Amino acid sequence: MIKVIIERNIAEGLELNYLDAIRATLHAVMEAPGYISSESLTDVHKTNHRLIITNWRSVQAWEKWHSSPERKAAIAEIAPILDGDEKITVTEAR
Repeated sequence: MIKVIIERNIAEGLELNYLDAIRATLHAVMEAPGYISSESLTDVHKTNHRLIITNWRSVQAWEKWHSSPERKAAIAEIAPILDGDEKITVTEAR
């Protein structure tokens, strides 16, 4: 199993728009082969900074989702709401 950590900074005043956009992403990712679970965290000191931690069966499953048309469509909705690009880190326990 791997964990993918996605960091996003939401543009000031667009938090509600982000919540709407992320719901659509969640529905899409739940159908992705190899997806296990995820959680969304908000920085208590900087509330527009979000961490999304997703669990996947393998790197290959994540990479397939990452390059999928479904994720690209979801990111197209989210990108204009962000202050900068998202940062993605793929991790595994060793």
